Order: sequence, then C-alpha cells, then structure tokens
Amino acid sequence: MFANTKAFSGFAVDDLEQAQEFYSETLGLKTTLDDDLLTLHLAGGRDTLIYPKPDFIPATYTILNFPVDDIDKAVDELSARGVRFEQYEGFDQDEKGVFRGEGPNIAWFRDPAGNILAVLELEM
Repeated sequence: MFANTKAFSGFAVDDLEQAQEFYSETLGLKTTLDDDLLTLHLAGGRDTLIYPKPDFIPATYTILNFPVDDIDKAVDELSARGVRFEQYEGFDQDEKGVFRGEGPNIAWFRDPAGNILAVLELEM
C-alpha cells in the first residue's frame, strides 16, 4: 500500500522562529517556513517537517542523526557556533562529549526546543 509513497519524518518544537534560526544558521541547513510549518531540506531529498506544538515536551531520544566523515571536526565546528554537547552517565565520553566505543563515534546535542540530535562518524 505505501511501498511507493515518499514518506517523510517530522517532529515538534515550541518556537518555530528559534528552530529556523538554529537549523539554518547554526547547522547550515536549507529551510523553508510556510504556513507555520518549517521544512528542513536534507541531503538526498529527505525533507523533514518541524511543526509547533502548544503543549510541547522535548523528545527523550535522538530525533535526527547527522552522519559526518570526521566527528572531531564536526564537534569542534558546532562548538564554535555555540552548540553544547551532552554528557550522559554510563557513557565513556571524552571532554568534547564524543562517545567512542560500541558502534560509531557519536556526540549528542540539543536544539533550542530541547530535542536531542546527534553527529556520528560514518564512512561515507
């Protein structure tokens, strides 16, 4: 039934203007704001919808992953743009917030609404 549909993902925030500024200026993504909906235009034609939600509660899991070739470079560049990386108990993260261990090297951070995002090092 849905095998040929072009499904897309979406998530909520509490402030679309803050979200647009963060995703476009801090992360450098192309965005469009139309009728109270923000679209992230991700590489590979994988648009993601962001919508306002009055009773918004941030996601407690990673909602969006950004694969990178060099995690240290990505973390350093994002840190220089004001992004703070999360430190989680039980994870052996370095001083930058990078977890290097089981699976790909990964670092988590939050958008202005508190949703969790990640950069992870993948060979592309």
